[in-house]
Amino acid sequence: MTITKQTVADKIAAYLHHDLTLAQLVSWAEDAVMDGEFAARDAATLSAVVARLGVADVRAFGLTWEDCEQLLKQLGFSTRVEVVTA
Repeated sequence: MTITKQTVADKIAAYLHHDLTLAQLVSWAEDAVMDGEFAARDAATLSAVVARLGVADVRAFGLTWEDCEQLLKQLGFSTRVEVVTA
């Protein structure tokens, strides 16, 4: 499966929505770096963003909201927060 900017953005969004744990996101990113096929025209950006996600479980790196926002920006996406009643 070819990994696109949308694929990576969807994974980050799933993490931010608590549909994926950090461990699951990191595992996906590690697998993508090892076995993934990045879309050719965006390969440099995709590999950099996915590599960054792959080390998010290391204390020195972590993964903050701001990190996610910046990574999404690199992919051509913007973030928006919506607060609703529970």
